[in-house]
Amino acid sequence: MSRWIEAAAVAACPPGKSLELVLEDRIIAIFHAPEGFYALDGICPHQGGPLGKGVLTGCIVTCPWHGWQFDVRTGQHQTSPRLQQPCLPVKIEKETIYVDLATA
Repeated sequence: MSRWIEAAAVAACPPGKSLELVLEDRIIAIFHAPEGFYALDGICPHQGGPLGKGVLTGCIVTCPWHGWQFDVRTGQHQTSPRLQQPCLPVKIEKETIYVDLATA
Protein backbone atom coordinates (compact mmCIF):
# COMPACT_ATOMS: atom_id res chain seq x y z
CA MET A 1 0.00 0.00 0.00
CA SER A 2 1.30 3.47 -0.88
CA ARG A 3 2.23 6.02 1.77
CA TRP A 4 2.66 9.34 -0.05
CA ILE A 5 4.42 12.00 2.01
CA GLU A 6 4.61 15.66 1.05
CA ALA A 7 8.30 16.36 0.48
CA ALA A 8 8.79 19.85 -0.98
CA ALA A 9 7.51 22.46 -3.38
CA VAL A 10 8.51 21.90 -7.01
CA ALA A 11 10.12 25.36 -6.99
CA ALA A 12 12.51 24.24 -4.21
CA CYS A 13 14.24 21.84 -6.62
CA PRO A 14 14.96 23.56 -9.96
CA PRO A 15 16.09 21.58 -13.04
CA GLY A 16 19.52 20.02 -12.62
CA LYS A 17 19.46 20.35 -8.83
CA SER A 18 18.78 18.12 -5.85
CA LEU A 19 17.41 18.31 -2.32
CA GLU A 20 18.30 16.45 0.83
CA LEU A 21 15.31 15.95 3.11
CA VAL A 22 14.41 14.06 6.25
CA LEU A 23 11.04 12.37 5.85
CA GLU A 24 9.79 10.27 8.75
CA ASP A 25 13.33 9.82 10.15
CA ARG A 26 14.77 8.83 6.75
CA ILE A 27 17.23 10.84 4.69
CA ILE A 28 15.88 11.11 1.16
CA ALA A 29 17.51 12.71 -1.88
CA ILE A 30 15.22 14.23 -4.52
CA PHE A 31 16.60 15.04 -7.97
CA HIS A 32 15.19 17.17 -10.79
CA ALA A 33 16.71 15.42 -13.80
CA PRO A 34 15.91 16.25 -17.45
CA GLU A 35 13.23 13.52 -17.52
CA GLY A 36 11.53 14.58 -14.29
CA PHE A 37 11.77 14.13 -10.53
CA TYR A 38 13.34 11.09 -8.86
CA ALA A 39 14.08 10.06 -5.27
CA LEU A 40 16.74 7.81 -3.80
CA ASP A 41 17.72 6.78 -0.33
CA GLY A 42 19.92 9.75 0.53
CA ILE A 43 22.79 7.86 2.17
CA CYS A 44 25.57 6.67 -0.14
CA PRO A 45 26.34 2.99 0.58
CA HIS A 46 30.09 3.61 0.35
CA GLN A 47 30.69 5.62 3.52
CA GLY A 48 27.40 7.37 4.23
CA GLY A 49 27.90 10.42 2.03
CA PRO A 50 24.96 12.77 1.36
CA LEU A 51 23.69 11.94 -2.14
CA GLY A 52 21.25 14.87 -1.99
CA LYS A 53 24.23 17.22 -1.86
CA GLY A 54 25.96 15.60 -4.81
CA VAL A 55 26.35 16.99 -8.32
CA LEU A 56 23.63 15.99 -10.78
CA THR A 57 24.78 15.67 -14.40
CA GLY A 58 21.87 14.62 -16.58
CA CYS A 59 20.51 11.61 -14.71
CA ILE A 60 23.74 10.75 -12.86
CA VAL A 61 24.43 11.94 -9.33
CA THR A 62 27.98 11.96 -7.99
CA CYS A 63 28.39 11.57 -4.24
CA PRO A 64 30.30 14.59 -2.92
CA TRP A 65 32.44 12.53 -0.53
CA HIS A 66 34.13 9.92 -2.72
CA GLY A 67 32.68 10.23 -6.22
CA TRP A 68 30.43 7.19 -6.35
CA GLN A 69 27.90 7.66 -9.14
CA PHE A 70 24.31 6.49 -9.43
CA ASP A 71 21.59 6.80 -12.07
CA VAL A 72 18.80 8.65 -10.24
CA ARG A 73 16.16 6.96 -12.41
CA THR A 74 17.07 3.44 -11.34
CA GLY A 75 19.55 3.73 -8.46
CA GLN A 76 22.08 1.72 -10.48
CA HIS A 77 25.73 2.30 -9.55
CA GLN A 78 27.67 3.33 -12.64
CA THR A 79 30.59 0.90 -12.39
CA SER A 80 29.30 -2.02 -10.31
CA PRO A 81 26.26 -3.89 -11.65
CA ARG A 82 25.74 -5.48 -8.22
CA LEU A 83 25.15 -2.14 -6.46
CA GLN A 84 21.78 -0.45 -6.64
CA GLN A 85 20.66 2.41 -4.41
CA PRO A 86 17.03 2.11 -3.25
CA CYS A 87 14.62 4.25 -5.34
CA LEU A 88 11.35 5.70 -4.13
CA PRO A 89 8.34 6.58 -6.29
CA VAL A 90 7.71 10.30 -6.83
CA LYS A 91 4.61 12.17 -7.97
CA ILE A 92 3.83 15.83 -8.52
CA GLU A 93 0.48 17.31 -7.52
CA LYS A 94 -0.36 21.01 -7.48
CA GLU A 95 3.31 22.10 -7.62
CA THR A 96 4.20 19.82 -4.68
CA ILE A 97 6.59 16.85 -4.72
CA TYR A 98 5.37 13.71 -2.95
CA VAL A 99 7.46 10.62 -2.17
CA ASP A 100 6.04 7.16 -1.47
CA LEU A 101 7.73 5.91 1.68
CA ALA A 102 5.91 2.57 1.67
CA THR A 103 8.78 1.14 -0.39
CA ALA A 104 11.48 2.71 1.81
